[in-house]
Amino acid sequence: MKTSNKFTLTRIILAPVLFLIYFIPEWLNVPDGSLVSAISSYIFIPLLAFAEFTDFLDGFFARRHNEVSDFGKMFDPFADVFLHLSMFTCFVFAGYMPPVLYVLILYREFSQNFLRMVAAKKGTAIAARKGGKLKTVMYVTACFVSLIQESLIRTGFASAWNVDMHSFYIAGVAVYIICVILSYVSFLDYLIHFGSILKEAAD
Repeated sequence: MKTSNKFTLTRIILAPVLFLIYFIPEWLNVPDGSLVSAISSYIFIPLLAFAEFTDFLDGFFARRHNEVSDFGKMFDPFADVFLHLSMFTCFVFAGYMPPVLYVLILYREFSQNFLRMVAAKKGTAIAARKGGKLKTVMYVTACFVSLIQESLIRTGFASAWNVDMHSFYIAGVAVYIICVILSYVSFLDYLIHFGSILKEAAD
């Protein structure tokens, strides 16, 4: 496997690992502020940061080693969505992400995946466009905003520092709303540029 694709695969592997780490304190029924809860945050934050960093690394090595391929163009966005939907699922259960926004993002991502499958069948590999990359950046931002909220609670810093968690929550929801808006704007951009392929396949 090419080096760039190995980094992409890393995100797919880390997604369920991060999911498990996130829920371990709940499954063990340990309280916030306990050592186990705090450790889960200390592990989760750098691990998620590394997972997101592999998105840069796969592109860097693809260009440096001339490994750009149609497979990579589809594998990279798939890994991004796989990771971010895993994280969003955690934050929906935790109450940081409103379910309606999560469902809207699911609809968008499944629709985008369908468009990519149809295009691939027609011999066109749809790579990430600027709008899609901006959407991904906002997804990453949303993940860390919610993760910081959860970490403040798990470590006990929220109560110790008298953090206004309600305002933090509102800010987080605002970020998720921006995620939804950008996701649909970027999907419209993909439809404008590749919709003819979809129309041709449907005729």
